[in-house]
Amino acid sequence: MLVLAREGQLEDWTVDLDRLAPTADFVAGVVRERYPRLDVPLHSRWRHFVLGGHDLWGEIVAKANWESTDAAARSAFDLVITSVLLDAGAGAGWHYHDRATGLVAGRSEGLALASLRWYENGGLANEPGGLFRVDAAALRRVDSEAIQNAFQARTSNPLLGLEGRASLLNRLGTVMESRPDLFAICDSPRPGGLFDALRARASNGRLPAATILETLLEALGPIWQGRPSLGGVPLGDCWPHPALVADNPEDGYAPLHKLSQWLTYSLLEPLQNAGISVSNVHELTGLAEYRNGGLFVDMGVLNPRDRAALAKTHAVMGPFVVGWRALTVALLDRVSPLVAARVGLTPESFPLACVLEGGTWAAGRLIARKTRTDGGPPFHVLSDGTVF
Repeated sequence: MLVLAREGQLEDWTVDLDRLAPTADFVAGVVRERYPRLDVPLHSRWRHFVLGGHDLWGEIVAKANWESTDAAARSAFDLVITSVLLDAGAGAGWHYHDRATGLVAGRSEGLALASLRWYENGGLANEPGGLFRVDAAALRRVDSEAIQNAFQARTSNPLLGLEGRASLLNRLGTVMESRPDLFAICDSPRPGGLFDALRARASNGRLPAATILETLLEALGPIWQGRPSLGGVPLGDCWPHPALVADNPEDGYAPLHKLSQWLTYSLLEPLQNAGISVSNVHELTGLAEYRNGGLFVDMGVLNPRDRAALAKTHAVMGPFVVGWRALTVALLDRVSPLVAARVGLTPESFPLACVLEGGTWAAGRLIARKTRTDGGPPFHVLSDGTVF
């Protein structure tokens, strides 16, 4: 897609690679401001559980009484899998008020906070009062009203995609019950059962990051509704684009897998805490979501051929959005080593996962706030709340 854009063969987008250098300057400045010692952790959902000076997951760990390291890992998987799957755009008008801490948060941090409290209070456990676990049977029962209550959504505090989020959890519960080989090796079906499946795929205590993604695509592929399929295989966040003309049908698709890769990054820490070393994290791509993509639009790296397109609403599966997201992934690979060099580090010591966290996601949010009053994406995307 990047080659096509550089050759002027995309109908919707052009690329100005001369703008990559100032974009890298801007991102590097954000990195240094947020992490003066350059001790940037990997991009993951766990960063959103540290909010307003509170380490919310750390507080749970301190009071939980898991019987083993494996049990703790399953519980961490339960939380982060459901939280990531609920982490689609909330909308600018929604916020969550945490009564325990007084914190008020919106967007991704608010969704993280709300999902953690839902999990912590036993709202996703099969048995009443079940603590620190999520069960397939409970997920199958979730409806939009349950989401509305757990996330404090109402007319004056609207949350986008209530029905879509509930349906996604329902399908997750159903798929987990149909795949005990992935979700119920050592317990009843639960998201945390995937820990045991991944542990079984490790060799000498080492697990390639790509294996985690492959396992997630196999396990979660059927939960995505209204997505393309090829040869009977549901493709998930993988979309055709008219500019991708090739002899093989599969070559006409742009594989993006934003939520699945976000989840892969987020599973690294509980796996490592359980003694499983994850290798080759560099084989994962950047995330095709609106903060990273918005950064490149707002910095002038990506430009719509028709500026009026920014005032329109676009379907998530349409060529305008698919092209934007695919180009975002390609450009993240280009800007990552530039950012590393500007903070005085090598790409090996400051990989893409750190650039994302440090990084492009925060820089995308910052420039969005400077550019648009609501701090939202550069244009509106029509989605069901399960893509990004």
